[in-house]
Amino acid sequence: MLTDIHPKLPMRNKAITREFYLNKLKFQEFGDADYEGYLMVQRDRIQIHFFEFRELDPNINYGQIYIRTDDIQKLYQSLMDNKVNIHPQGSLQKKPWGQQEFSVLDPDHNLITFGQSI
Repeated sequence: MLTDIHPKLPMRNKAITREFYLNKLKFQEFGDADYEGYLMVQRDRIQIHFFEFRELDPNINYGQIYIRTDDIQKLYQSLMDNKVNIHPQGSLQKKPWGQQEFSVLDPDHNLITFGQSI
């Protein structure tokens, strides 16, 4: 039986990625081991893993994940209050497919989209 999914995204610099997810998006580091070239973060029931890819060109990175939430207005406002840059084409919007969504780009241009059913 499938129970969870933990996407793995590329990162060029662990310290920069850690700072963005912990301080900007308010995730917490998961686990008590500090693996070289690997990072795990968690917020509520969502966990994201990162692997080191120093040669990554962020301008051609297609890494992306979609995270569902049950209070998108509150989440959006908390990120705005924390001065997180919202993706230029990813502001909070109602979509024709029945979702309300917004997106951010992390330091490596992984696209993180948050959504809630309307």
